[in-house]
Amino acid sequence: MTQPIRNPGQLVAQYPELFQAAHTARIRTVALGVAAFALFLFGCWYLDFSLDRLLTGLRKLGWFVTLMIPPDPGTSFSTYLVAMGETLSIAFLGTLLAALLALPVSLLAARNVIPSVFLRFPVRRFLDSIRGIDTLIWALVWINVVGLGPFAGVLAIATSDFGAFGKLFSEAIEGADRKQVEGIRASGGSKLHEIRFGLMPQVLPVLAGQILYFIESNTRSATIIGIVGAGGIGLQLAEQIRVLEWQKVSTLILMILVAVAVIDFISNRLRFAIIGRAGEARV
Repeated sequence: MTQPIRNPGQLVAQYPELFQAAHTARIRTVALGVAAFALFLFGCWYLDFSLDRLLTGLRKLGWFVTLMIPPDPGTSFSTYLVAMGETLSIAFLGTLLAALLALPVSLLAARNVIPSVFLRFPVRRFLDSIRGIDTLIWALVWINVVGLGPFAGVLAIATSDFGAFGKLFSEAIEGADRKQVEGIRASGGSKLHEIRFGLMPQVLPVLAGQILYFIESNTRSATIIGIVGAGGIGLQLAEQIRVLEWQKVSTLILMILVAVAVIDFISNRLRFAIIGRAGEARV
């Protein structure tokens, strides 16, 4: 037999702490929402947001789009293909170099490999410092160090991704199952054996997936840093915008979109293949 529903007033009187907590949480949520909205309004005022300027800019953008149609590379299509190849090379080499350098450093930043916080802390802060500087800034730095060209672009992407890979790789290593490591330790294996045969087989598929994603992302980054002088198709894009050749600009944009889509398709196939093989190996 079900008990009758009590009067709400009786429930509040009997369990005041529960209703008080819910009321406090509701007030806190409303206060945070109001504060966020007030901060948004302040940001719009401080940054001189103007709806009239936005509408004027959108009309101007529409005019630029009409000038871009139809795309026409003129006589420079072969030059653009070479530049696209440079961009892809910058993305691939920079990502690969960053991954190779970050893997050993990420082991020093992983809690289950280096238990001492005094050894692990400076490595993590070093990776944070590298990751905190944007790729575009690294490109400006390396252009002044080694000069203009794709080599500066490779170094910029490698430096920026080194910090990101170090963090991601160390987190993947810390999330690995400890049973395999403990089994190798129980059989008399050394610390290197634990890393080589216990940790690496588990995390390599995850690391490979992250590397493939970064190659796709760095294709866009290589385009941006090319605009500041790091070579590739970004340099061609900046030149055509400067001389107002909008049909060539649209051609370059389409080439970038196609390249990113193709790389995304290939990386997804490779990622699923790697994950599938890793799953079969565990079974």
